[in-house]
Amino acid sequence: MTTTNQLPATIRDYLTAHAARDTETALRAFAPDAVVVDEGKTFRGPDEIAGFLADAGAQYTYTSELIGAQRIDDAHWVATNHLEGNFPGGVVDLNYRFTLAGDLIAELVIAP
Repeated sequence: MTTTNQLPATIRDYLTAHAARDTETALRAFAPDAVVVDEGKTFRGPDEIAGFLADAGAQYTYTSELIGAQRIDDAHWVATNHLEGNFPGGVVDLNYRFTLAGDLIAELVIAP
């Protein structure tokens, strides 16, 4: 298991911005043709991803803690966040599966 501080800067910056609900900063981490998949929905390109970033989890109050990270290879990383809040079930560990293209996120798949 990789320690969280060993994640590439792009991923660390995205996770920090996303947790702070800083859509503009989070969006800068993505490649122009990036894809995000969350809750079975696919978001493509900057406009759809900006909408995802602005809306994801907005209806809930929750805490999020980065509890693990794993390097698959140079382009593929998994960051695991532990969430607790007023969403259905109240507690979940979500894996954020990143594919990098250079220093940008080309794909992000979020799933338990």
